[in-house]
Amino acid sequence: MTGMTPAPDWLTRLAARPDVGEHPWFAAHPVPAGGARRSAVLVLFGPGTGAGPDVVLTERSRGLRSHPGQVSFPGGRLDPGDDGPVDAALREAHEEVGLDRSQVEVLAELPTLHLAPSESAVTPVLAWWERPGRVGVVDRAEVARVDRVPLAELVAAERRFTTVFGPYRGPGFEVGDLFVWGFTAMLLDALLDLAGLAGPWDVSLERGLPERVRSPWMRGLDPSAETP
Repeated sequence: MTGMTPAPDWLTRLAARPDVGEHPWFAAHPVPAGGARRSAVLVLFGPGTGAGPDVVLTERSRGLRSHPGQVSFPGGRLDPGDDGPVDAALREAHEEVGLDRSQVEVLAELPTLHLAPSESAVTPVLAWWERPGRVGVVDRAEVARVDRVPLAELVAAERRFTTVFGPYRGPGFEVGDLFVWGFTAMLLDALLDLAGLAGPWDVSLERGLPERVRSPWMRGLDPSAETP
């Protein structure tokens, strides 16, 4: 089909790996036997616009009660009408950024992860944007901006650090004025590692959590305290 770009080998190999769930980060977040609220996110890689492959990220509205100002993948809760995580991830991406699902090749459902703070069971959906089109903010009450971030920026050592807030330690990225931390950064870190794209970076370089990306309950707290 005219205009289609096939998925790169590193991505198809990642999608076919049977051992993703054995990666230390995935293995550390099993879904409890009692279950949890189900969600899905779309990890959408594309051919980029000149700087090599990229990934679609959004910045949540700073007026939201949950995770305001944080960088995330398109996605959200599974609705009763959704036919599983893939359908939910594509629906949410259409609602949030206007993505046309016909342009997307879904490659894999990755192992579901349990996020204890939100009691969510999140399924990452790995996809390739074979015919990139336009995406942008659909509802500013939910999404403040949409970015296609080059992977070359995310793997650059100078963009990487350890995010610190109280007892929390986790991978972080900063590209332009996008500060990526938490679940999004941890998933990116794991996928870049599994895909063989990650390079060395200084894990001893620590950065505090900017006020603008803190949830309401975190604001005004002493970030050096032992418990947030």
